Amino acid sequence: MSEGDSLREHPVLGVEARGSAVVVRLGGELDLYNADEIRAALAGAAADGPERVVVDLTEVEFVDSTALGVLVEAHNALPEGGLRLAAPQLETRRALLVSGLDRRLNVYDTLDEALG
Repeated sequence: MSEGDSLREHPVLGVEARGSAVVVRLGGELDLYNADEIRAALAGAAADGPERVVVDLTEVEFVDSTALGVLVEAHNALPEGGLRLAAPQLETRRALLVSGLDRRLNVYDTLDEALG
């Protein structure tokens, strides 16, 4: 394991039920190297058929096109409005804007708004 690998944190910080929603907290860098872990967490969160899956992006520092693709996959696998993205910070918000996904995915400024 290289020094850089030991500094990487797991992207899934937690998964918890909040009323009729399941919140998946992500953090750090979301990219090709951890996309499968993110995909598995989102699939697990959706497995019991919650009303919605809310992805808390508060602690995400970077997101690449592979990770954005995982979010689109989750969006497509859930009923309309079933996936909500909460609290993307500047870099994540920019990636959503540049890719046009801010118009396709449900993006909220705060976790409370996404849960509402």
